[in-house]
Amino acid sequence: MEMITLTKENIEKEHICCAISSNNDIQVKSKKEWLLEQLDKGLIFTKMDIRGKCFIEYLPLENAWISIKGEHMMYIDCLWVSGKFQGLGYASMLLNSCIEESKKQKKNGIVILSCQKKTPFLMDYKFLVKHGFESVDQWGDIELMYYSLHNNVSTPVFHIADSIEDGLVIYYTNQCPFNVKYTQILKDHCFQNNIPLKLIHIQNHQQALEVPTPLTTYSLFYNHNFITREVLTPNKFDKIWGEINE
Repeated sequence: MEMITLTKENIEKEHICCAISSNNDIQVKSKKEWLLEQLDKGLIFTKMDIRGKCFIEYLPLENAWISIKGEHMMYIDCLWVSGKFQGLGYASMLLNSCIEESKKQKKNGIVILSCQKKTPFLMDYKFLVKHGFESVDQWGDIELMYYSLHNNVSTPVFHIADSIEDGLVIYYTNQCPFNVKYTQILKDHCFQNNIPLKLIHIQNHQQALEVPTPLTTYSLFYNHNFITREVLTPNKFDKIWGEINE
């Protein structure tokens, strides 16, 4: 199976895996605009030559939208193989392509987020351990997984900001194509139901360093407590909001 890496020349015609709609869909447009900006900062998006969620996305840690201290490392934003594409070795192929590229760029190691319990939009913990990653730091249930490429290098650590907005807050970026659509839907839903929701749209690397979560792609907080990193529909939100207010 062939792997395809996005470039500025092929991005318009290539399917970006996690949003299976036309290029005119706001989700696809926002994601591709984000990708185009990040390509100049060393981001690599490689997918299997299939139409579905089967890809890896990574970039140099110093340009990643996350607060991790680490020297000359690669950060995996997302490694996602779903549905009928699981169990065929594609995840290993995609991960190995990142490892080889990181070696080529003489990186000290690779970092990615995971969790020992099944968590939406995070790579499986056991898969990462099987492929040589180890947990080196923790934020709540979220584990910082590290794949070392060189000895005698300081291991990476989280460096999360302390400041947290009061009330009900979502921190998010356009890294996930679902965000631009569903954050607005949820904002409208909360407004209609008199629920005060604040949206913090992270739009660059520096802003990502100033938020109280490593899950910058999407994080819901309530009164300083982290609730979920799952992109919420109104129905899912109502269930969570009901549990909070029991």
